Parts: sequence; structure tokens; C-alpha cells
Amino acid sequence: MNCKSGGDVLQEPFPSPLLLALKKQKYHLIGANSAVKRCKWLYESIVNNRPCYKQKFYGIQSHRCIQMTPSLHYCTQQCLFCWRAQSGDMQLRWDEMHNPNKDTPEQIVAGCFSAQEKILSGYKGNEKTNWRKFQEAQRPNQVAISLTGEPTLYEPLGDLLSLFHQKGLTTFLVTNGNLPQKLAGLTQEPTQLYVSLCAPNKETYLTLCRPQFSTAWEKLNETLALLSSFRCPTVTRMTLVKGYNMSAVDEYAKLVKKAQPTYIEAKAYMHIGFSNLRLGFERMPLHEEVREFAQTLANQTGYRIINEAPESRVVLLSRLEKPLQVGCGGS
Repeated sequence: MNCKSGGDVLQEPFPSPLLLALKKQKYHLIGANSAVKRCKWLYESIVNNRPCYKQKFYGIQSHRCIQMTPSLHYCTQQCLFCWRAQSGDMQLRWDEMHNPNKDTPEQIVAGCFSAQEKILSGYKGNEKTNWRKFQEAQRPNQVAISLTGEPTLYEPLGDLLSLFHQKGLTTFLVTNGNLPQKLAGLTQEPTQLYVSLCAPNKETYLTLCRPQFSTAWEKLNETLALLSSFRCPTVTRMTLVKGYNMSAVDEYAKLVKKAQPTYIEAKAYMHIGFSNLRLGFERMPLHEEVREFAQTLANQTGYRIINEAPESRVVLLSRLEKPLQVGCGGS
């Protein structure tokens, strides 16, 4: 893998401007191409007793959750709304389709625990720290494989999931669904599988999600058709961007009927990270607009709104009466 800055070819490791930008954004780098980043809600839970919507929905304890990626610089899409650094940002270019990550699952898991320990060390001097939660946070029990990049580009992903489970952690895996063969071939399912469904049709998908190969929309549809074969709960995650993908709800409904997910999460785009280079602040829908979208989708699919978190601008739909509690759920 090579990186380019202007006309110059830069070899691994990645050039310092990119790494410095990531470190400024509080990424903790693991090995060559993995990372952990403190989630906002870990801080809010420990300091202000305000947990993430995933705790409200699924029982995940925000203060015991690690947010990580095994594919920091690599993805099959260049979504306009994504907060990750993409090839072309900061006048740097690299091949995003090939993740050369040679770090073993053992190295990545050890690095995640080490990074989380460093993150937590900063709370010792905060007088508002909830000390019970701080002590519990020393024993993470959940991993969100959702930070940046496409995790299915990391070859031994099933082994990584298995090792996290052996360590007593639950796993939420978020994928763009471009590589259905990788999902179908997983040697270990996650505790919960999210597939990003951020466009109702191919035209919108090409404009907003900007796939890096020509059959990506068709591959995403293959993944949607695969979802019912998973034993774990599944989620279609819709990141809603005002003016781009909040219409054609009837076409979303057809895709939902194909996927038959356990849940649908409709969530507002947030104007953070490197997405600031691509979209304006005005592209964030209000919670009321997200809820209106969700209600229209519910009317067309038979799903029901079963929960919502206005502070995160997210609405949860399901055919279940209430979500399955996969975490411990304590406050």
C-alpha cells in the first residue's frame, strides 16, 4: 500500500499529517491499521450519568464499552456523511480497498484493553467522576466494531469476534454490506449485526455513499437478503442526511421487507470529524424529522416505533414489543 501527497509516494506508516490529525481527534492507534477512540457517551456516563442510546435500547453499559476498528484507513465506500479520514482528504491519497492489516486478533484485543485503560486513566482527577462506574469501566464487557472503515476488509474478523467473546465481551459489528461473501463466511457471528442502509435506491446510493466498485449496490442487496440467515439480532441502520436520503420511503420499505431485520435504527447524520469537509451543519435533521421519517417507514413495513433517544436523534423500530437486552443494562 502506498500513500500519495501531491506527486510524492509515501510508504507505510501513514504520513504524519494524517496520524497527527487522528491523534488530535483522540484516536489511540493499535498496530498498523486498528484503533480505539473514546466514545462521547463513555464520558457522559461516567461524569454526567447520561448513557448512550444503545444502553437505553439494548442494555449495553456505556461506561464499559470499547469503540474500535480493525480497518482504520480502509473502506469500500466514501460516504459523504462519514467522519473518517478518506483518501483525498488533507491532500493525501491511498488505496482504501485493500486492508493490509497483519496484526493478529490477539494483538488487536490486547491493544484495545490497553487503549481503554489509558482512556480511563484521565477520569481519576475529575471530581465529577462516578467512582462505581469508574471501577466497573476497568472491566469492559462490550465492543462496538464501528469506529471507522469497513471491518469485513480485516481478513480474520471471525477470529477477532471469537476472541472478544472468549474474553467475556459482547460485540456489535457495523458493516456497509458491500462484502456479503465475507459476512456469509464468518466463523463467529457478532452479538448483534448492523448493516448500513443509507439510500433507498441506487441513484441515491451512488451520490451519497460513493462506492469504490461498480457492483456495490447489488452486493448490498445480497447482504440484505442474507440477514434472515443470521442467528444473532440484526439491524438496518439508516443514517439520515437532510436533502439527500430522507424521501422515497416506499423504496426503503421494500428493502426492509427483503432484509427482515430484527430492528431498524433511523438516526440523524451528525456534523463531526472529517465529514465537515463534505457536508454542512444544515444537513443534520432534527429529531422531529427523524421521527417523522421513522413513523412513515413504520406505516409501510409493519414495524413499530418501540423506543427513541432525542438527545442522539435516533428512533428504534421493531416487530418486537421491546428490544432484546444483550447487555447487563445497569445505570
